[in-house]
Amino acid sequence: LNAAPRRAPRQHIRFLPTPAPGGGAVQLVPTTVPVLADHPLVRGPRFRRLKIGAGHLLDVKASGVFVLGIGHGNKLLTDLYNCHLTKVYIVSGLFGKATDDFSDTGKLIEKTTFDHITREKLERIVAVIQGTNHKALLMYSNIDMKTQEAYELAVKGLIRPMEKSPPIITAIRCLHFALPEFQLEIHCLHETQQYLRKIVHEIGLELKASAVCTQVRRTRDGVFTLEDALPRTQWDLRSVRDAIQSCRMKVEMELEKTLG
Repeated sequence: LNAAPRRAPRQHIRFLPTPAPGGGAVQLVPTTVPVLADHPLVRGPRFRRLKIGAGHLLDVKASGVFVLGIGHGNKLLTDLYNCHLTKVYIVSGLFGKATDDFSDTGKLIEKTTFDHITREKLERIVAVIQGTNHKALLMYSNIDMKTQEAYELAVKGLIRPMEKSPPIITAIRCLHFALPEFQLEIHCLHETQQYLRKIVHEIGLELKASAVCTQVRRTRDGVFTLEDALPRTQWDLRSVRDAIQSCRMKVEMELEKTLG
């Protein structure tokens, strides 16, 4: 920021003594001169402190959309957090082994067979998980589903807990299945990446086997998607500025819809 081009210094009028032509008496002539208070040697660096805040965190074994707030954006981060928006993950798993931290890099605890697992069996377990979490979603939303309010919120897609709650999976489906590997798409609230790894482990147990998580990738965080994200090669001032401007309208619309 400090290396970016600076705006031109302000100008003000000073009456400076100037000898009259032909060696006459000194005259006061109005002259435009720059304001010395705007000079870089006087004011120093324009930016000495810049507040940057983090949104929903990603642990060291996860990747994907990670939202940051800059300056006034830190307040918007808090407002978005209060919206309790859904996040979407692509979670990859591997049948046949279990570890102490549910990831493929953890300490190996056991190995199991997995030939008996089919996609139909996996999708049956996934459906049970979604049904159980749907009941929890309605319970923590504190809404009478027989009321007009519930209908209006359902139309707007706003039925979700507006207070802190345990992790809730709002949708889950199998994207890919090729033994021993599988891949899930999980829509959830108030989760951690470790919770998602544990879900993979529990799916393995329900299928009379074991499973570890090989990858957790966040593809959406509320209104932000992978298309909005900046790869490391674009971490520069111009790209950050353009990203803020392109996402401004989406953030304002979501806050207006959810928080009014």
